[in-house]
Amino acid sequence: MKFPGHSLRLRLLAGTLAWVVVSIAVAGWGLRALFLEHITQQFQAQLVMQLDRLSAAVDWEPGGHVTVTPMVSDARLEQPLSGLYWQIDRLGDLPAAALARSRSLWDQALALPPAPVLYPREGYGVLHLAGPQHQRLLAVARVVQLPEDGAPPLRLVVAGDQAFLAEPLQRFTRLLLAALAILALGLAIAVALQLQLALRPLKALRERLAAVRQGQAKELAGPFPQELEPLVTEFNHVLAENADMVERARTQAGNLAHAVHTPLAILANAAAHENTPLAQLVREQTQAASRQVDYHLARTRAAAAVRATGLATPVLKPLRALLRTMARLHGGRGISFELAPDAQDAAFRGEEQDVYELLGNLIDNAGKWARQSVRVDVQRAGDTLQVTVDDDGPGIPAMARERMFERGVQLDERRPGAGLGLDIVRTLAETYGGHVQALESPLGGLRMVLRLPAAEDSAPTHD
Repeated sequence: MKFPGHSLRLRLLAGTLAWVVVSIAVAGWGLRALFLEHITQQFQAQLVMQLDRLSAAVDWEPGGHVTVTPMVSDARLEQPLSGLYWQIDRLGDLPAAALARSRSLWDQALALPPAPVLYPREGYGVLHLAGPQHQRLLAVARVVQLPEDGAPPLRLVVAGDQAFLAEPLQRFTRLLLAALAILALGLAIAVALQLQLALRPLKALRERLAAVRQGQAKELAGPFPQELEPLVTEFNHVLAENADMVERARTQAGNLAHAVHTPLAILANAAAHENTPLAQLVREQTQAASRQVDYHLARTRAAAAVRATGLATPVLKPLRALLRTMARLHGGRGISFELAPDAQDAAFRGEEQDVYELLGNLIDNAGKWARQSVRVDVQRAGDTLQVTVDDDGPGIPAMARERMFERGVQLDERRPGAGLGLDIVRTLAETYGGHVQALESPLGGLRMVLRLPAAEDSAPTHD
C-alpha cells in the first residue's frame, strides 16, 4: 500500500503550498496592520486639526469664564453622542473638569488623567479614553496658557470614537482577502505547473527504464537534464556490465557444454559399432549424460537471462521453425502440426534458445502422443505470454498430470526419451517467473499451457 508521503510530487506540492499559505497569511496580517496604522495616523491628524482650531477659538473672560469663538468645524461636534467631542479643563490651583465642552458630549464629561507638566515636542499628547457610551476613544490633548491677566492654564482635548476606523478597515480587509485568495490560487497553479515541468524528465526516465526492462531498448537514451545525467550514465554503465556478465556466463556454459559433449560423442560413436551389453550401457549413459548437460545448460542460461535486461524474442518465428521440424521428425506417423489462425505475434522476455528449448519439448511431447493433430496457439494476456499446445492423443489422467513433470519420469516406457524434457520445461518456466500446466484438451488429448513473461506493453499484432 502506497501512502501520499511516498510521492515526491505530493511532498513538494504540499511543502510549497504550505509555505505559500503561511507567507500569504503573514503578508496579509502585515498589510492589515500597516493599513490600520495608516488610517489611525490619518484619524489622529484630523483630531489635531480640530485641536488647532479649538486652540485658536478659546478665550478667557475676566469673570473666570471660558468662551469659545464659533469656528468652522465638523458637524458631528454639534450632534449629541456622535463620537467626536472636545472638552476644556481648568488646571492650576483651582482645577475644574469640563469647564467647556462640545454639544456632542451633551450632559457628560470625559474622564481625563492628570495633565503632565510638558507635552511632547509636537505640542500635544495622545490619550486613549473611555467615551460617554463606554466606547474606546482616541484623543489628543494640549495645555495652553492664555495671555489674559489671571488666566489659568487650560487643557484642551479633542477625542474621536475609534469605531470610525472599523468601516475602512473592514472594507480594506475584504479587498485584501479577495486579492490574497486570487494570489494564492495563482501561486498554487504556478507551483503545480512548475512541478509538472520539473518532474517531466523523471517521467521520461521511468518510461525509458520500462522500455529497457521490457526489452524495447538496451540502454537509457535521449536528452536528460544536467541533474539526471550522472544517474543515467551510471545506470547505462550498470546495464553494460550486466550484459557483459550474462554474456560471459553464457559463453562459459557453452564452453563447458562443448567440452563435455565432445568426449560423450566420442564414447557414443565408439559404442555404436559394438553390440555388447557394455556398448549398450555406454550408449544409454552417454545419452543420459548428454541430456543432463543440456538440462543444466538450459537452467544456467535461463538464470542468466532473467537477470539481464533488454531481452525480447518474438515467438512466432521460432515456433513456425519448430512446427516444420516436428512435422519432418514425426512425418512417418502422418502427424499434422498446426498454428492456430488467431495466434498473436507476442514477444517473450528471454533468450531465443530458451524459446526453442521450451516449445520444442512441449511440441515434441505432443507429437509423441498425438494420433493425427497437434495445434499450437499463442495469446497475450496483460504482461503474460500464454502458449497452448493441444494434441488429440489418449490424454493423461488428472492424477498423473503433476507426476509427468518430475525429473526422469516416463509415463510410458515404450515412448523414446529420458524423462527430462518436461522437467526442463517446468524448470525454465519457473526460472523466468512463469508456469506450465497440464489440462484436458478440447481435441481429446492433453493440453499443455505455458505462461511466460511478455517483453513489451504494446498490444500484440496478429500474424
